[in-house]
Amino acid sequence: MKCLRQFAALWALLCAAGAVNAAALQADSSDRQETQDRIARLEREVEELKAVVKQLQAASIVPAAAAHTAADGASTPAPQQGDAAKQNTAAATPTEPDAKAFQFFRDTTINLGLDTYYAYNFNHPVGRVNLLRAYDVLSNEFSLNQASVIFDHAPDVAAGRRWGGRLDLQFGQATDTLQGNPLNEPRPEIYRNIFQAYGTYVVPLGKGVTVDFGKWSSSLGIEGNYTKDQLNYSRALWFDFLPFYHMGVRASVPITDTFTVNYWLVNGTNQVEATNGFKDQLFGFTARPRKSVSWTMNYYLGQEHPDRVVVPPTSMIPVQPGLSFQAIRPAPDGLTHIFDTYVSWQATPKLTVALEGDYFIQRLWRNQAPGTPDAPVHVDGGAAYVRYQLTPKIAVGARGEYLSDRGGLFSGVTQALKENTATLDYQVADGLLMRYEWRRDYSNQPSFVSDVQGVLKKQQSTATVGLIWWWGSKEGSW
Repeated sequence: MKCLRQFAALWALLCAAGAVNAAALQADSSDRQETQDRIARLEREVEELKAVVKQLQAASIVPAAAAHTAADGASTPAPQQGDAAKQNTAAATPTEPDAKAFQFFRDTTINLGLDTYYAYNFNHPVGRVNLLRAYDVLSNEFSLNQASVIFDHAPDVAAGRRWGGRLDLQFGQATDTLQGNPLNEPRPEIYRNIFQAYGTYVVPLGKGVTVDFGKWSSSLGIEGNYTKDQLNYSRALWFDFLPFYHMGVRASVPITDTFTVNYWLVNGTNQVEATNGFKDQLFGFTARPRKSVSWTMNYYLGQEHPDRVVVPPTSMIPVQPGLSFQAIRPAPDGLTHIFDTYVSWQATPKLTVALEGDYFIQRLWRNQAPGTPDAPVHVDGGAAYVRYQLTPKIAVGARGEYLSDRGGLFSGVTQALKENTATLDYQVADGLLMRYEWRRDYSNQPSFVSDVQGVLKKQQSTATVGLIWWWGSKEGSW
C-alpha cells in the first residue's frame, strides 16, 4: 500500500508539471526566454520522475510474486531481472556429456556403402560361377557384392590429438571372398565381417612416425576394396591373387614431404591368427616425384606354410573352439618373396594412367634345389590402366593384364592368363555411380567353366552392370 501511495503522489506531481508547462506556453513574449528555461528544467525533472515510477512499479511486482509463491506453498524465489537471459544461455550451452558427444561426431566420420551388380557370363557356366573372379563371382543373378560401414577417427596432430582408429565392417559376397579362407585362418568366422580394425598413434619423431596396430587392408597391388575408388568394376587377376589383408603392426616414416618409408611386421598373408610362428615383413616406400605422379615399391618376405593342423580336442585341457592343434613334423620352412610396384600418373585433369608389375616366388623348403619335385613356383606379370573423364558425369576406362602362373600357385594349373576390360561410368548423382563393364578372360589352357559339366574352355566373356551407393562425411577415397 505504501508503494501505491508513493505512485499516486508522483502521478499528481507529473500532472502539475504538465499544467505549469501549459501556462508557460501562454506567457508574454517578453518572458519567453525565461519560460523556455523553465520548460527545459521541468522536462528534465519529468524524465527523472518517470524513471522513479518504473522502479517503484518493479518493486511492487516482486513482493506480489513472492506473496503468490508463499500462498501456493512453494519456496522457489521469483525470477529477478536478467534471470531469463541466463536461463536461455544455459539452455543453449551443452552440458559436459553433450559437449563430448559433439566433439566425437565432429572428429569422427561415419560412412556407408552399398555395392550391387548384375553380371552375365556368355559361357553359361554350370552353377553360374565366374571363375577366377574376386568380387563379381556370380552370373545371371542380381547380387549384393558388398555392404560396408566405416568408422574413422583420424589423428589430428595440429589439434593436439596424436591417436586415432578405424573400423570397417563388411557384409555380402565380397566378405566371403576376401575374409577368412579356412586354408589360411584357423577360425575364420570370428573375423569375417571385420574388414579393417586398427588403432593409430603418431610418434613425435622427425616429421611424425605413424604407427598402426591391428588388421588392415593390404597395399600390395594398386587395386583396393571399395569399388567406387577403382577404375573398373571387376577386380584384376592380380588383386585376386595378392594378399587381401594383414594383422600386425606397421609404421610409416616420412623422410621428406615427397618420400615415405614403410615397414610391416605381420602374422602372414590373409591371417588374423597365424598358422605358424614366423613373422612376415614388408619393406617399401611411397614417392611423389611430381604432384601428378605417385609411385609405390614393396618387398614382402614371408613364410606361409602352416606348422600345425586343427584336430578335435583329445584331452581334458580346456581350449577355445578351433584351437586344438597337432604339430606338423617336420614343418615346411620355405619362404615367400613378393616384389610389387605400381605407379599412377595424372597426365591431365581428365586423363589418368597407371601401371603395376609383380613377381611372386614361393618355396616349400628353404634348401630346395631347382629341378626337384618340390621346385619353387612363381607368378609374374602386371597390369596397365587408363581412364578418361569425358564429361563431369561420364568417364571411360580400360585395363589390360597378364599373369604367368608357373606351377599353378594361383589357378592350380600352369598357364598364362590374360584379360581385357572396358568400363563406362555414369555418375547419376553425388554418391550414386552406375558402371557398365565388358570383360574377356582367356588362357593358353582350358580353365574356364562352360555349360557342360566337366568341360572347360580357354576363354570367358562377361557383361556387368554395377550400381554403387555411398554416403557419409568422409571425403575422397575410403
